[in-house]
Amino acid sequence: MILDTILWLLLGAYCFAAIGLMIYGLNTYVLLFLFGRSVKETRKRQKKQEEDFLAKVADEGDEAWPMVTTQLPLYNEFNVAKRIIEAVAKLDYPAGKHQIQVVDDSTDDTRGVVDGIVSDLQKKGVWIEVCRRENREGYKAGALKEAMNSAKGEFFAIFDSDFIPEADFLKKTLPLFRDEKTGLVQARWGHLNAESSSLTRAQSVGIDGHFVVEQVARSSNDLFLNFNGTAGVWRKEAILDGGGWHADTLTEDLDLSYRCQLKGWKLEYAIDVVVPAELPETYSAFKTQQFRWAKGSVQTALKLLGIVFRSPASPLAKMQAAFHMLHYVAHLLMFTLALLALPLSAILPQFSGITGTAFLVIPLIIATLGPSVLYLTSQRYLYPDQWLRRVFWLPSMVTIGFGICISNTRAVLEALIGVKSGFVRTPKKGEVATKSYRPKRDWIPYLEVLAGLYCCVTMVSFVVQGVPGGLVFFLFYAVGFFVTGFKSIKEQRASV
Repeated sequence: MILDTILWLLLGAYCFAAIGLMIYGLNTYVLLFLFGRSVKETRKRQKKQEEDFLAKVADEGDEAWPMVTTQLPLYNEFNVAKRIIEAVAKLDYPAGKHQIQVVDDSTDDTRGVVDGIVSDLQKKGVWIEVCRRENREGYKAGALKEAMNSAKGEFFAIFDSDFIPEADFLKKTLPLFRDEKTGLVQARWGHLNAESSSLTRAQSVGIDGHFVVEQVARSSNDLFLNFNGTAGVWRKEAILDGGGWHADTLTEDLDLSYRCQLKGWKLEYAIDVVVPAELPETYSAFKTQQFRWAKGSVQTALKLLGIVFRSPASPLAKMQAAFHMLHYVAHLLMFTLALLALPLSAILPQFSGITGTAFLVIPLIIATLGPSVLYLTSQRYLYPDQWLRRVFWLPSMVTIGFGICISNTRAVLEALIGVKSGFVRTPKKGEVATKSYRPKRDWIPYLEVLAGLYCCVTMVSFVVQGVPGGLVFFLFYAVGFFVTGFKSIKEQRASV
């Protein structure tokens, strides 16, 4: 009786995870449809807004441009601090209307780099200052909140340290604030080092999918959009009306975005304004970044999703908000399938033969195919002459997606049970990694290697049970776990 109960519980958990992943995969087609029907009109409208504003500038001169404060939140970014400060100092904007705040919480040699370059720029007449605190209370959110007290702009441009905006960034984004209820304009992320390795290639495909298809679909169809923490411009009034920066989640950007939209503010996505950035080049750095995003988005869902469902937003907007904030739960579901496929295939006769193949494989096909089409669409849209070559980067992205599901599962579970953790920034390399920031040592990589071995045993069980259809997917699981685990272990040992 107890054994039967356990089997039914395992089967129920497996079915729940499989159905969840299928729904997640099917929803990508909704986003693709929304993207396809709106992208051309959105670009046309934004181009018209830019032209109208420039015509206004031609009539009124520089007085037409509003006061802007650019904020650069830094924490121990020795390798890239100088680069981002110099890039922002070169932004083309009327003198006296652009204030730069280097919001520096650094505790290492970065402070000296910041002070030196800021001093040099001040001597050249650049309006730039350093904002420092006695502690890191609230992390990035706390730093931005405190810096607002001395900010002069009615708009705030924000850049993380690994981004390099073009000189015309402000003159391309500010015209999109024509509607007085537009609270944010978010630019698209580009890539400085996409060709560096299979890891960076995989990341570039994933980020392109988000910034091309998903963000356009949300922004252009009255769905909830998110500020991505950098490469965007906020209206100060929107930040204050939304309640300001909060530090109770690890994704203060997502949190503020939803609170502002719940207050009636509109967030605009500028697909043709691109700010290139550095992709993490180590697995440890990449997992750190993903862990923070996964945990923070679930924390934000727990905080705000109930309010979203009680809001006057459309049913489609509410549904997409749930998919948006709970996106990383897919990794928990993926890991659940990886754990349960072996015992169920070995114990239940229903898992053998054609029935077992259908039960195991169909959910994975649906869950994988939809996102893959989304990513391919983004590559074809952005790189019409190169997309066929970039298609071969997709398997790496899928493999790494499987490989990080344990780390992200931990993040999701910590968020669900309320485990608190600090804001761990993603180490940056810069053009030359002068200073090495060591990855935090933990036990997850060893669990990933064990999971890879476990998936190999699962594949053997599939062969014995006559379920060969599951081999391909669990091969992705195994390779993903092995690569992510062994690479992370190597990086940790090299940093000792």
